[in-house]
Amino acid sequence: MTDSLPMPITAPLTNAQRTQLLNLVRRAAKAEIMPRFRLLDTHQIGTKTGPEDLVTIADKAAEAMITRGILTMFPNALIIGEEHASDNPDIINKIAEAELCFTIDPVDGTWNYAKGLTCFGVMVSILRFGNPVFGLLYDPVMNDVIWADDQSPAMMIGRRGFKRKLSTSKGGPVENLTGYVPLSLIPEDKRMEMVKTFPRFERINSLRCIMQEMRMLTQGNADFILTAKLTPWDQPAGVVTARQAGAHVAMLDGSDYRGDLREGYMLAACNVETWGRVRDMFDFLIDKPAAEEEPAVEETRDAADA
Repeated sequence: MTDSLPMPITAPLTNAQRTQLLNLVRRAAKAEIMPRFRLLDTHQIGTKTGPEDLVTIADKAAEAMITRGILTMFPNALIIGEEHASDNPDIINKIAEAELCFTIDPVDGTWNYAKGLTCFGVMVSILRFGNPVFGLLYDPVMNDVIWADDQSPAMMIGRRGFKRKLSTSKGGPVENLTGYVPLSLIPEDKRMEMVKTFPRFERINSLRCIMQEMRMLTQGNADFILTAKLTPWDQPAGVVTARQAGAHVAMLDGSDYRGDLREGYMLAACNVETWGRVRDMFDFLIDKPAAEEEPAVEETRDAADA
């Protein structure tokens, strides 16, 4: 028994199971994703919540294939696939009670994929009672993977058996930091204030693909990532790989990140010191309790009376 979970946590997958899962993802990419890349007809591309939130036939077919394969390996697992959960959002409520939950993003960066850009990939994570314990970030274009569980270092596995242990950057002062910020997902009333912070950093980017952004952070090629839209399929896999490479990950208000959270901002940075510096830059995003704002109101009234 642990302090925060109903039972002791052990490594979620054996080496053989990891290999099985990776081979499954590779087969899905080879059969359903790559053959359709840059060959999609307009009727094979749809929208979900808006014109920029795309879904393709490849997303649905790859998710179905990966789901079938995981259920063959783990018949009692809870499966949260992006496309299925988009149509059945209540399934997300089951995550907190699930001992073994797989989340699947069959094509992360669907907008890029649908537009013919190579910045996309496949993500699979394992959650235990909402806590991310395994992450797989697969690049189907390069056929390599970054993965980790919460008890082992983040590794890149490439072609011809190439393996490399990964670590995050050393960070530093704000003016030397490179990071990713999804400006279009920042509330409109705070967007301009966010833009004003950009010149204080070395560089701010957005790849429209959190899988590739998390790979960059895990490899030490970026210093931080801010996310403004939380889903069980977008963040957990990268959270595990980044943490196991040395990153500090938490909600912007300092609370713990969980894979079943759907509101708030998550900040991942190369180390805890850098996390604190970036968090201070984005402090304006956190809604302050009314009690914290009252003194400023009183001061204004006192000045008016004078």
